[in-house]
Amino acid sequence: MKRVTPALALGALFLTALPAHATDSGLAHRDSYGTKAVYSPGPDPRGYQRPPAGYTAVFTENVSRHGSRSATDGEDGDTIIALWDQARADGQLTARGRRFGPDVQALEAAMSAVGYGNLSGRGKDELRATAVRLEKRLPGLFSAIAANGEKIDVVSSGQGRAVDSGTVFATALTDADPALQPALGPARVDKNLLYFHKSSGGADYQKWLAGDERLATTLKSVTDQPASHQAAARVLGRIFKPAFVQRVVDGEFAATADDLSAATAVYDLYAIAPAMSEESPDGRGWDFGRYIAPRDAAWFGYLSDAEDFYEKGPSFADSDITYKMAQPLLDDLFKQVEAKRDGTSTLGAELRFTHAEEIIPLAALMRLPGSERAADPGSTYTYENNPWRGAEVASLASNIQWDVFRKGDDYLVRMLYNEKEIAFKAGCEPVSRGSRFYDLNELEKCFDRS
Repeated sequence: MKRVTPALALGALFLTALPAHATDSGLAHRDSYGTKAVYSPGPDPRGYQRPPAGYTAVFTENVSRHGSRSATDGEDGDTIIALWDQARADGQLTARGRRFGPDVQALEAAMSAVGYGNLSGRGKDELRATAVRLEKRLPGLFSAIAANGEKIDVVSSGQGRAVDSGTVFATALTDADPALQPALGPARVDKNLLYFHKSSGGADYQKWLAGDERLATTLKSVTDQPASHQAAARVLGRIFKPAFVQRVVDGEFAATADDLSAATAVYDLYAIAPAMSEESPDGRGWDFGRYIAPRDAAWFGYLSDAEDFYEKGPSFADSDITYKMAQPLLDDLFKQVEAKRDGTSTLGAELRFTHAEEIIPLAALMRLPGSERAADPGSTYTYENNPWRGAEVASLASNIQWDVFRKGDDYLVRMLYNEKEIAFKAGCEPVSRGSRFYDLNELEKCFDRS
């Protein structure tokens, strides 16, 4: 593709191509972090609806993404520092750029100390706080679990950050109520259920992801467009002088990075930095926002969202390849409730810990808010024509929870998404207009569990 010159790159962006908030002069919008956005829980618990008269909480279950973490490897830091070292040697750093290298090296050192891909201090705090709010939201349930000798099952994908998330969450529960300690058995691993995108159940998906021509063409058209190269030049222009930016654009350092991959590395560090806030000097944060303007962070956030939307989310309207593999996980949500109803379960809680690659397809399969709409034939996903946002669908520590209430032989289910009460998909009827409680029989019918 023809490369743009710095003069053009630093000029006006086609505003119609940008996310609606991308030209705001204030702080970067939450959407700009994509699925690396740190957790933001729902409303004050006092705002939750009360269950109908006579119903008592008897079971709860969740599917939770692991908490905030470090980057999975040091590739972004290595890429951009290689360019930074060359620019420093050539006298081609801006005043801001001279600070950039040491900041990247400090962030990378902090992530290496935590362990690449591992939970950060913030991630552990997110999980502890979510567990404590769960216990406070359903105090009668957890008291009954302890009094009746029921069990709490903790299961994860087996990946380190998911295993650790389950441990931190369960420990926070028992710290909040020590009487729950006997309820916790050994944590389990179920890769087929909670890491399905890389298990045998995801074989067709893996083949599609690696070789589908439409997917590859669509993602290339989204990423490799003039607006992306213009944004990349502006990002690099904050760190490197114009002559050096032109050398990157011209491909002189192609063995290291081109303009898009170099700017993406800067964006990726910006996006992961808030997750590592507790490891920053004096816990003040890393302030990587100084290296990428809000509108450019928004653009690269959109590119990240587009990739996740097509590869993991609602994707193309004529295909369910990205989310049909989440069916066993949805089935398990139902099976746990049904076992409780049928008297075949001794569980009071089922706690699952997984990844964005599972949360995103599950949200699409269930048609959760923001995940209802695929890309129409002939159109491309944009922020203007689709509500899907990675920061809202599957932020770090995002979670889906079902609470179950009983009155005699009747069972009601309430769903929380990131601790906010939400309705089930269109076609499922609540017990009354505006209620967030659904009869289990109605949900079984609505989700075709004949």
